[in-house]
Amino acid sequence: MAAYVILNIEVTNPERFAEYVKVAGATVASYDGKYLARGGRAEKLEGSWEPKRFVVLEFPTLQRAKDWWASEEYRRPKALRQSASATDLIVVEGV
Repeated sequence: MAAYVILNIEVTNPERFAEYVKVAGATVASYDGKYLARGGRAEKLEGSWEPKRFVVLEFPTLQRAKDWWASEEYRRPKALRQSASATDLIVVEGV
């Protein structure tokens, strides 16, 4: 069953975040993930959530998504993202 990593990112350091963008994609692909949405226009239709830079990743399983997030390959990119943004991140299993 597919799983989705969903991020709402408020970029605080655009130069450093650009470094993250350059290296993160290869780590996603190495865990059989793919981008479904990556920073396109997002609009709130209901609720209190204020989307900033919205990203949706798809992985073949929940475990594969969690393995990517905790991986050694993603350690450096994750640190870049965390130092260049404020991020809300969840993982959810598909149906």
